Amino acid sequence: MQDWDEEFNKIMQRKMEQYKEKITGQQRIQDTIIVLNDYNFAESINKHPFLIVDFWAPWCGPCKMVSPIIDQLSKEFAGRTTFGKLNVDDNPNISNAFQIQSIPTMIFFKNGQVVDKIIGAMVKSQLTAKIEFMLNN
Repeated sequence: MQDWDEEFNKIMQRKMEQYKEKITGQQRIQDTIIVLNDYNFAESINKHPFLIVDFWAPWCGPCKMVSPIIDQLSKEFAGRTTFGKLNVDDNPNISNAFQIQSIPTMIFFKNGQVVDKIIGAMVKSQLTAKIEFMLNN
């Protein structure tokens, strides 16, 4: 007869390790965008000298319009800034801490401090100008 408790404990331990890696590690959507969550957010804003965080949700139409722009800008500004995405539905602690009430919202962090915020969708040229301004000041 097989010892189910021991086998079950091994499975649970392996699953917990996988889950812990997922929530604490910095998953990347692509090379230049990191997935942020309630667990890795504080570390990330302090780790990256200039971080732009897109607060979004999968059901949000304007978020879907902004997403490809962020993808493009993350490549264009690679090496100068880091982009992160935080799903507000999955991460209520951070969303509440920053009083996110409308999405998309982008918050600019410089050396761990909030330096600017954009609420709502923006065209690429406006967002590019804003990022250039923030990087140069």
